[in-house]
Amino acid sequence: MVRASNEAVIKVRDLVVGFGDAKVLDGLSVDVFRGEILGFVGASGAGKSVLLRTIIGLLPRRSGTIEVFGLDRNATSEAEREGMERRWGVLFQQGALFSSLTVRQNVQFPMREYLKLSSRLIDEIALAKLEMVGLSPDVGDKYPAELSGGMTKRVALARALALDPEIVFLDEPTSGLDPIGAGEFDDLIRTLQRTLGLTVFMVTHDLDSLHTVCDRIAVMADGKVITAGPIPAMLASEHPWVKAYFRGKRSRVAAATAAQNIG
Repeated sequence: MVRASNEAVIKVRDLVVGFGDAKVLDGLSVDVFRGEILGFVGASGAGKSVLLRTIIGLLPRRSGTIEVFGLDRNATSEAEREGMERRWGVLFQQGALFSSLTVRQNVQFPMREYLKLSSRLIDEIALAKLEMVGLSPDVGDKYPAELSGGMTKRVALARALALDPEIVFLDEPTSGLDPIGAGEFDDLIRTLQRTLGLTVFMVTHDLDSLHTVCDRIAVMADGKVITAGPIPAMLASEHPWVKAYFRGKRSRVAAATAAQNIG
């Protein structure tokens, strides 16, 4: 898998983010290229979700710069910032669906906030988005409490795609899913990325996702991105954490070795 462009649609430079006296991100820099799926990994508490939330504006930075689509997030007007934010979609870790709204209303929410369309057209677009993520129209009348974990993820993804974004941020998209469901969701992400030309920023712990879906992987430690590259580069790395993660006891390499020994 090769990224589609050398254009960096997200540029983060020397980013510092903290809570109280503790720095979570400490001089972090990274590029996300147009048309690629970039997976972010790191130990729990390394700051992966903090980075995502800072880029989309939910957390403040102490210093450093964040450019998206060539615009500095902290030097834009309100209108420019709103225009920027309409060009991305977000799937939060647990879906973050509104429990009091139906599935259809959840998917429609961004459209009602930003677009001036008729109710009929919004209904049609919402059903099209649900179909896009593999859900039937009858799911639209259900409430979040009636959904399985896999369906919740798909509805959240449909909502993230509601405004036809160029970038999709995914925070642990396969967490809580069984291996079959996780594999199907990975396939869905890759299919949508290719079909729609999306750039995907994905925080994940899922080794299978990293192997099968991501064009590149960025490893976070000590508040920084310590290395970034495709899977072969991760497997060849001698950095202790990277080596333990990608070639450790629970890695694909260990599984393949065990299978050979059994055979």
